[in-house]
Amino acid sequence: MATGTGQRRRLPPAVTVHDAAGAELALRLAGPRGVTLLSAPGAAATLGAPWFLAILGAARAAVPGVPAAALLDCGDAPGLALMALRAGLRALVLDPGCPGFAAVAAAASEVGACLHPGRPASLDLGRLDLTRAGGRARLAAWLAGAG
Repeated sequence: MATGTGQRRRLPPAVTVHDAAGAELALRLAGPRGVTLLSAPGAAATLGAPWFLAILGAARAAVPGVPAAALLDCGDAPGLALMALRAGLRALVLDPGCPGFAAVAAAASEVGACLHPGRPASLDLGRLDLTRAGGRARLAAWLAGAG
């Protein structure tokens, strides 16, 4: 369940992306159902919102028009979540047990963003060799709902 907008949104299948190439391939294979591009756990602390936005921008420019949700994992860092909202991200994962969760949820609501209290199930593209047919087939199956 997402908080922030007060609406519960069903996300398309999620993949954990580590670079623009993986995000681009996920968009290419997603089809009209779309995909949720999810950062690595705690990526807001290690790589930051600008990095994630750059990955998303490059992938979306290469494969325009594919429905894609984007979730930056902020771990248990409400300050990083607020910075991500200021940077323009509109869907975040934040540990609900962290101090400040309610404040971030209120801030998310003010800008129409969704705050997720946990990561959705995802296929981690960092564990696949996407240069091989088997890796791409595994990704395609996941996105089709057979994963």
